[in-house]
Amino acid sequence: MKEFELKVTGMMCTGCENRVKNVVKEIKGIESVEADHNTGIVKIKCDTDVNMKEVKEAIEDLDFKVE
Repeated sequence: MKEFELKVTGMMCTGCENRVKNVVKEIKGIESVEADHNTGIVKIKCDTDVNMKEVKEAIEDLDFKVE
């Protein structure tokens, strides 16, 4: 199990948090996702074989920026 924290800009509300969580949860191997629009932090717990590039692209496809 791996844990990651991503800094995501553009989340303004709980709706934004939910959009990020829902899209990331769909990726194979993701165990859990927490998003906080106040801090811009997205915490991800996943299997060791998850492609983080895929995670970043999924978030950026929602028009948020992963730093």
